Amino acid sequence: MGKRLTQIATRTGDAGTTGLGDGQRVDKDHLRICAMGDVDELNSEIGVLITEDIPQVIASELRELFSRVQHDLFDLGGELCIPNYTLLKEEQVAQLDIWLENYNASLPRLEEFILPGGTRAAAQAHVCRTVCRRAERSIVKLGRHEPIHDSPRQYVNRLSDLLFVLARVLNRAAGGTDVLWNHKKDPEGS
Repeated sequence: MGKRLTQIATRTGDAGTTGLGDGQRVDKDHLRICAMGDVDELNSEIGVLITEDIPQVIASELRELFSRVQHDLFDLGGELCIPNYTLLKEEQVAQLDIWLENYNASLPRLEEFILPGGTRAAAQAHVCRTVCRRAERSIVKLGRHEPIHDSPRQYVNRLSDLLFVLARVLNRAAGGTDVLWNHKKDPEGS
């Protein structure tokens, strides 16, 4: 494989535009660029999650899962970078469904809303989930203005659900439980 990046500081974006993968120049606040940026931020937040103290019993499998997700997100960003291009495959969306079903089956049924928190790793999974939802909103907005394939939207929708479930899994694996929303606003919890 040849060198893909030979120069980082090109100065071509100094006027507020950037290049897409097909060579066209667009404003840096173009809906496509915003969606790409949100996906990139999500990928970075997952990179932080991988560095967290993940309970040993699930550390290896979750780090592998998160690594695969990071590669998928890079594919997603590549697809967004080139209008009318397909890079994200249906199998990648289907894999999220498999993980979601598997991990959700190990959890007790939710009877109350939960708050982001518990362990640091679980809290970071919730940060990833919220950034993922923002990426989803950006992709949906882009899709209202330009044709995009279904897979990018489906992928981030499933991924946000998976991140919610994995936050619960991380808390349980660390010996904790979900942090429940106290809808009665009773500080004593009674």
